[in-house]
Amino acid sequence: MTRTLLVSPDQPGAYPSIGEALSVAGEDTVVSVSPGTYHEALFVNDRSVTVVAAQGAGTVTIDASAGTYPTVSCNAGHLVLRDLGLRAGDAPVVVADRAKLTMTGCELSAGFGAAIQVAGRSEFTLARCRVTGGRYGLVVEDSDGSVEGCEFTDLSEDGIIVRIGAAPTIRTSTVARCGNRGIYIYQYGKPTIEACDISQTGHAGVVVVHQSAPVLRRCRIRDTRGPAVSFARGCHGTVEECITENTAQPAIEVAEGATPTIVAGTANKKAAFGTDAAHAAAPQDTAKVERLLADLSVMVGLESVKAEVRALIDEIQVNEWRRSAGLPVGAISHHLIFAGAPGTGKTTVARIYGDLLAALGALPGGAFREVSRRDLVGQYIGHTAEKTAAAFEVARGGVLFIDEAYTLSRSSGTGGDFGQEAIDTLVKLMEDHRDEIAVIAAGYTGEMVQFLDANPGLASRFAKTVEFGNYSPEQLVVIVERMAGGDEYLLADGVSEILREHFGSLVRDQNFGNAREARRLFEGVRKTQAQRLRQSGQRPTLDELRTVAVADVHAAIGR
Repeated sequence: MTRTLLVSPDQPGAYPSIGEALSVAGEDTVVSVSPGTYHEALFVNDRSVTVVAAQGAGTVTIDASAGTYPTVSCNAGHLVLRDLGLRAGDAPVVVADRAKLTMTGCELSAGFGAAIQVAGRSEFTLARCRVTGGRYGLVVEDSDGSVEGCEFTDLSEDGIIVRIGAAPTIRTSTVARCGNRGIYIYQYGKPTIEACDISQTGHAGVVVVHQSAPVLRRCRIRDTRGPAVSFARGCHGTVEECITENTAQPAIEVAEGATPTIVAGTANKKAAFGTDAAHAAAPQDTAKVERLLADLSVMVGLESVKAEVRALIDEIQVNEWRRSAGLPVGAISHHLIFAGAPGTGKTTVARIYGDLLAALGALPGGAFREVSRRDLVGQYIGHTAEKTAAAFEVARGGVLFIDEAYTLSRSSGTGGDFGQEAIDTLVKLMEDHRDEIAVIAAGYTGEMVQFLDANPGLASRFAKTVEFGNYSPEQLVVIVERMAGGDEYLLADGVSEILREHFGSLVRDQNFGNAREARRLFEGVRKTQAQRLRQSGQRPTLDELRTVAVADVHAAIGR
């Protein structure tokens, strides 16, 4: 079980220093640090520990610049650092040896040493970290890991060093204003460097020596005093579709005896590099996405609907991955038509869809606003546009769900077609704010075709139409069983069979209520059960209170 230790010099009961909290920290302990500057060096050995700024980035600084030790040292443990400011003097800022290191949202600065030093077959993950100042930004030897969305600037020597067979992935990161090389790869280094921006170096942008073999893919290297990339004798690797601007010539220098593969190509003008690419992709809550998809999966029936929603989510997810890789992404509409009979879960699916868009970062996250004609249509000229815009504004960031949307395209018979005014207003708002809202219009399939014909631009605003079919008798029985279970009722033997026969006998025209019919029946069954128990003349037992008998169902359906 995770234990959290609070660090605050001023709060009674809290630990006055981070070191004191770490001295008593067990496995999987979280050290939550209150705002302030802490002049100490931290040591984590053989344990799994998280150190986090309690109130977020920019509130906590750990400063060991006056001493001779690294600010943070981790040996044979798992250390997570989040949203911390870290400073060192002549020693490195963070050192990991035979360890697992995860750093997110940290800012580091050093005097003479390296900002981050990883060795001894460690595993590491750096995300959205910023290094300014020091001799080296990141030194990786004999270790693997990932660097994503990080910035290494104003280093007196090299921005990143990869050596002794290390094979990290460095993606969408910026290396700039280095006194020597941007990235130095030697002693069999094998990094993969993607969508990075390397600029303003005192020597070459990337230098490859000592039998090393990097992969540079879709990077931009510019404004370097030396060549963009330099390969020494005995080195190989790949340079794919990289942009070089204002570098020494040749831009890619290949010594005799070096055998790199150079794949020519120019990235799209819309492509982004370095931290610009990382920032273009919205943060995602992948755990929440999986929970929401699980909620969608357990809904009764609707297999084609679930498949459509998953396909939409897959496209959005891949688009975010493309953005984070610096690739261009075309415009996409989140507006949908939900067509089909009532009671088929359209509102529930719309809520899940909106929550998925927010969790993926495709929407800012906001209200779910369900409206109908009366919420959008006014009583005089100009009133409708005002009401529609107000409802739209409330839903911005989330979902505007328009139930029975086809009624907007029907004349009210009063001489003023105010429903048409609502549609025309929606068309403009949907286009102007396409990245801020999902508009879902729902209704019967035939009538929704007429709705889409009400304005020449309306159909093009919606990404697609999702069809909701009627529930089968078997699925309606499952819905009743879930309702019963949710309210702690037990269905007696034979009840499910009677329900299946009843649902199979119902006429399935456009007025068939589907799940609403199931709920109406279940409410009737509860009433008949209550009447039976009340009239028994004695207080029922717990089992009797929970059990729905066959007679209760017969009474509810009138048999």
